[in-house]
Amino acid sequence: MFSTFALKAFAALCLLTSTVTSLPNGHPNHSPKPFFYAGHDLSSLKIEEDGGFIYKDTARGNATRPVEDILGDGGMNTVRLRLWVNPVVPFDDGYYETYNLDYVTTVAQRFSKKGYKIYLDYHFSDYWADPNKQARPVAWPTTVPALAATLRQYVSSTLLHLHANGVDPALVSLGNEIRHGLLWPQGYVDVDTQPRSALNKNFTDLATLWAASRQGVRDAVKQGAEKPTIMIHIDDGYNVTLQQRWFSALTSSGKVKTSDWDVFGFSFYPFYGTAATFANLKTTLDTISKQYGKPVHVAETDWPAMCTNETGTAPELSEPSVPASVPGQLEWVHTIIDIVKAVPHGLGQGVHYWEPAWLNNTGLGSACQDAILFRPDFSQWPKVTGYSRESVNIFKNI
Repeated sequence: MFSTFALKAFAALCLLTSTVTSLPNGHPNHSPKPFFYAGHDLSSLKIEEDGGFIYKDTARGNATRPVEDILGDGGMNTVRLRLWVNPVVPFDDGYYETYNLDYVTTVAQRFSKKGYKIYLDYHFSDYWADPNKQARPVAWPTTVPALAATLRQYVSSTLLHLHANGVDPALVSLGNEIRHGLLWPQGYVDVDTQPRSALNKNFTDLATLWAASRQGVRDAVKQGAEKPTIMIHIDDGYNVTLQQRWFSALTSSGKVKTSDWDVFGFSFYPFYGTAATFANLKTTLDTISKQYGKPVHVAETDWPAMCTNETGTAPELSEPSVPASVPGQLEWVHTIIDIVKAVPHGLGQGVHYWEPAWLNNTGLGSACQDAILFRPDFSQWPKVTGYSRESVNIFKNI
């Protein structure tokens, strides 16, 4: 006869085996529940603070608190930081601080010491890198072989620098929104190139460069840096055709293999096209995760707390049923979280809000006045105060 202990052990085994799922490749998934990245991009925070800006926690009687503590109470577990190569100051209306390696090291140490995971976002440029600009750093070479060697060494050296200063990023994006490639003009690509053979050829130099950046990570790990999760980040997360064509072209030459990256990152904003619907996002995440058997993140998103133009009418947003308001911010992000978490096989593993505390850039590049999670008060200029909104809790209890 079975002892009581044996019966309990057998029951537990049955429960375990009954909940085992299969990955898209048909192999059983015995892994524990994956970590879910609940992130905010706080790249500009120190610049704001050094300019005299302060932040108040309205849930604690307007106590002055560090932004990461306020957002941490709201469920944040990851901080995203962008890294520029050799930015020249001043820039952007006279700022004398930039997102260079020293700056990123300082803020990464601060957030890492508080237990937050660091998501390092390489821009591979001296300035902003996005779908509309990916300028090669001024001091870097102009031939693809030399550029690839420089890129490899740069990635390795920056990761080793961070490691030597007590920071090992958990997540690394090799390039930021690289739909049109990186390190222009050498790494420029056009995903609409026809026919398919011409598209694949168009991606050859990009594949060479991206593979070099990936090898730079391997070099750093061999020299002692902790192995990060590698992301490729593309914008227009609502466009599944774009994503399928892009990744197929990237791997067509064999220079980049699907095993070279770990997760997909997609930007998903409501401002830049009415096709950015929840339904289309779900289609992309479900399709890509199934096709490649890899996790997916929404790497950038935000939603307006206020959105009217000069005539008092609101610009068109991609989900018009969601109000441009603080409750709307909560609804938008919570719906995205639900979509990501519903990706089959546990492959939806992260959502990241872009620059929630940027008080002097409240529109965050959109046509709306305010998409941040703190209400700015400029009445005592040049002293500026940000009061936390209820939407700082977007990741609470998710």
